Amino acid sequence: MMTTTQSIRLYSLGYKEVKTYLFATLFVIGNIVLPQLCHLMPQGGLTWLPIYFFTLVAAYKYGWKVGLLTAVASPLVNNLLFGMPGAAMLPIILIKSVLIVAAAVAATKVFKQYFGILTVAAVVVAYQLVGSLIEWGMTASLAAAVQDLTIGLPGMLLQIVAGYMVIKRLS
Repeated sequence: MMTTTQSIRLYSLGYKEVKTYLFATLFVIGNIVLPQLCHLMPQGGLTWLPIYFFTLVAAYKYGWKVGLLTAVASPLVNNLLFGMPGAAMLPIILIKSVLIVAAAVAATKVFKQYFGILTVAAVVVAYQLVGSLIEWGMTASLAAAVQDLTIGLPGMLLQIVAGYMVIKRLS
């Protein structure tokens, strides 16, 4: 499989910029709508991991501040509006959401402005592996910890492929 990398324009917006809150709000709305659509299917949330999608795009394209706002607000707003994710799952989902921000920002630093599907794959694999280890430590349940890596494999693939396409399109 041949992959290409390209140069893309990345942003690092500050907390004093209105654009930061505008983009974060748009990504949070995306992280509200997409999970609602996925929850129309049986085990849609567990399979497609939709709450992480726009956090990935936000952090990779617009930097850690937009990513962090999106990562924290998305699960909390979803929980308040719809009760999903459930309160018991909020800590690990918040942790994984913050990890995706950290992984995306690290990827932009390591790979500079060169962007390819493999860099997005590295971000998704990194946050899921570290997140699963943390979840295992928190729950003492290996089954719960690897659930995203097994049931959520289609969602991880969607994050990689669609995330790559959306980030590329925003460039």
